[in-house]
Amino acid sequence: MFTTSFIKKYKKKVILGLIKRNFSKLNIIDYLLKLEKEKFNKIVIKKYFIAKLKKISFSIRYTINNSLLLKKATRYKKKMKILDAILSVLSKKIFNLLIQIPNLLYKKVPLTKDILLYQNLKLAYKNKLLTHWELGKKFHLFNFASHISGSGFNIYIDKGAKLQRSLIQYCLDKNIHAGYMEYVLPFLVNKNSIFGTGQFPDKKKQMYFLEKDKLYLIPTAEIPLINVFRRSLFNINDLPCKATSFTSCFRREAGSYGLKVKGLNRLHQFDKVEIIEITSDTDSYKSFNHMVRHVKNLLSSFKIPFRIINISSKYLGVTSALTYDFEVFSPGQNKWLEVSSVSNCTNFQSHRMGIKFINNDGKKYFCHTLNGSSLAIPRLFAALIENYQFSEYIQIPKVLINYFLDNKILL
Repeated sequence: MFTTSFIKKYKKKVILGLIKRNFSKLNIIDYLLKLEKEKFNKIVIKKYFIAKLKKISFSIRYTINNSLLLKKATRYKKKMKILDAILSVLSKKIFNLLIQIPNLLYKKVPLTKDILLYQNLKLAYKNKLLTHWELGKKFHLFNFASHISGSGFNIYIDKGAKLQRSLIQYCLDKNIHAGYMEYVLPFLVNKNSIFGTGQFPDKKKQMYFLEKDKLYLIPTAEIPLINVFRRSLFNINDLPCKATSFTSCFRREAGSYGLKVKGLNRLHQFDKVEIIEITSDTDSYKSFNHMVRHVKNLLSSFKIPFRIINISSKYLGVTSALTYDFEVFSPGQNKWLEVSSVSNCTNFQSHRMGIKFINNDGKKYFCHTLNGSSLAIPRLFAALIENYQFSEYIQIPKVLINYFLDNKILL
């Protein structure tokens, strides 16, 4: 989230950045600066009235007949009350405009279409393979919970539940081994938390809201995990701050596309392991590359086809300056499934949450925040059982055998 002072100072840079994002509301920049100028002028007048009141207050002490001075003071106070109301309206208008402005793009973001950065294997599937929902039924791994919760919910059963749990623990262990500290987090968060990470107002319609308690079910662990550090002040030597968490995630998936997707591809409730890093402003892309390598190594360990995509400005989230998507191949469906996005949000979130660090020069600066899935479990589950399927069994990936405590799922 930008400040009006930044927009005023770098107006040309901001407008060019928003054009690259295909941002359609460029007119709000001039309107925003106009409102800010109006607010500044009102503040100047208010300061004038405050100075006058101080002078009157001083004079009253040494004046016997001070009725005229008291009348003047009353007039100034009434004018200040009106000014305060105007300033309140102006501040709200400015705030509502600022939260509409997305983050500026990093120079490596493609402007027209996504760029394929990496693909680890050539695809060569000789036989028609079953989809994961066919395998789920055949091997009794999971079922759908439409009779319990409606469409978009599932139930893992027996070996399916065990494989799900194995994936979660394996991903957590790999994250912890890479230096990420584990947190167990609440699944319900307040409005300030979702505003801080940028899901409000952008993703408000996709979240479940508990009206009575004024709390939201989290669509991603990124929200509570980064909010752990809200209003934190780090020493430069304590950065980067690295954290991980496993949570269930809840998304309404409003719109027709959510109704047309089969199996585990898109759910209202799903499990995900998340990683975040909080860095200095000069080291965030170093951390970004570190997170990309970490997720790449994690996916490589499963020995299934996957690819990395540099997301274009057309599809980039409002908080992100750069995002790489990781997709695994689903041979049963003959399609790619996203299992991770690694994003650098630069100082967009830290401005909202007041996350700062003290540099070696003794000055305070806003941190940069990064987040990534490590990994989204249902789609990974789907890709694994499709890639490791045989007619009479499903092979367990070698890295999961010590977690699953078996090397096969038999009929």
